[in-house]
Amino acid sequence: MIYLGLAALALVLAALMLGDGGDSIGGVIEPDQLASLAWTGTILLLVVAGFWRQFRARLGANLRALLAWALIGLALVIGYSYRDRIQGVSTQVLGDLRPGTAASTADGAVTITRRADGDFRVEAEVNGRVQPFLFDTGASSVVLTAENAASLGLAPAASEFTARVSTANGITYAAPIQLDTLSVGTITERRVNAMVAKPGALSANLLGQSFLTRLSGYEVRGDRLILRRP
Repeated sequence: MIYLGLAALALVLAALMLGDGGDSIGGVIEPDQLASLAWTGTILLLVVAGFWRQFRARLGANLRALLAWALIGLALVIGYSYRDRIQGVSTQVLGDLRPGTAASTADGAVTITRRADGDFRVEAEVNGRVQPFLFDTGASSVVLTAENAASLGLAPAASEFTARVSTANGITYAAPIQLDTLSVGTITERRVNAMVAKPGALSANLLGQSFLTRLSGYEVRGDRLILRRP
């Protein structure tokens, strides 16, 4: 390789020496440009030759390393090309491992896996803070327990508990409020009407109809709850 480089350099020098002193050699390239190109090419050739000599000294190990890097590069390219599918699969696996975690699908729907106790417990964000909810189609509204509402800074006065609320657990009284945001996975609704139950009236927050009726649909398929964005 070095001999080939030296031969090429000799040809360049010959072309410079035999030139007619004009502005260009052969009407294609100027002498200064040819000299610069020859110098750069020589340096590059020496670097490559040195690298090749070191590479050839441990050919087997270096070929394996080169193959490993090639496979890593191929994996990165494939991962980038199929990033949406991979993300969908990873969120679905997370939903299976942690029931209640919202997993988004390619069509924008959100799925929640049923817990071992048979309920759909949904991890949602209320005003930017995570709160656990029990999926309850029998609740006419989203309902927060007094304790969870207090943790969000929502503490209605005793005189405000005037609304009669029907839930799967029966009838209770609650104070009407409005949530700035309520998010389940990638589904976010703003200014959601909700209730704060009397202290001790409920043991869990309820994801009720004031949120569910805003969706384009929801259904239960086996052990999965599917919420479809508006």
